[in-house]
Amino acid sequence: MTVVTRVIPCLDVAAGRVVKGVNFLDLRDAGDPVELARRYYEQGADEVTFLDVTATVEDRATMYETVTATAEQVFIPLTVGGGVRSTEDVSRLLAVGADKVGVNSAAIARPELIGEIADRFGAQVLVLSLDIKRSARVPSGFVVTTHGGRTETELDALEWAHEVIRRGAGELLVNSIDADGTKNGYDLELVAAVRELSSVPVIASGGAGALGDFAPAVAAGADAVLAASVFHSGELTVGDVKAALRADGIAVR
Repeated sequence: MTVVTRVIPCLDVAAGRVVKGVNFLDLRDAGDPVELARRYYEQGADEVTFLDVTATVEDRATMYETVTATAEQVFIPLTVGGGVRSTEDVSRLLAVGADKVGVNSAAIARPELIGEIADRFGAQVLVLSLDIKRSARVPSGFVVTTHGGRTETELDALEWAHEVIRRGAGELLVNSIDADGTKNGYDLELVAAVRELSSVPVIASGGAGALGDFAPAVAAGADAVLAASVFHSGELTVGDVKAALRADGIAVR
């Protein structure tokens, strides 16, 4: 639905360090978040997303410091998610340099939070993060999960996506837990299913492993492509991805 496709590196942060695993398990150290964010900014990233994967009270101060330090050096939009439970959490993150916030578990626990954030700060600030697994238990075949994919809810992912848009979400971050970290490509069926119902931008996440993985996600309906492992390892740069997208006739910045 957008003319220009965005390329977004994602940094999963725990205790002040970037970590990465497979299917949200077996997390390993991947570097300093501020250094990595600056590297991706210099490579031409359109945005950077931070996800505090532990989101515990004791790590919260570290995350605020990380966002502040990054915002001083990186001049593209920063999205920060993990542990956002109230409009006051959003206010504080915006105050230290975040441009958008990602919300997941707290919105599932109390859906009214979506409208509260959208009403106070504008829908453009709110990225609703959807951690989705394939499951035969729900009509669409896709179920919403929490706790890094470990806990399945009773929510059909497509029904939930429709509801969060109605309540005021400005973007959907569609993360396939099944594909996460596998480098086997995005879940194109999932991306297409969300795109079909969504009136807001859709960010594809989970599974990018090669240059050939990105264009199909855009063809399936993604407005932005998010990746982590291939960037952290140095296998690909943001510039590599943008060049590949251009070669496929996809407009990028």
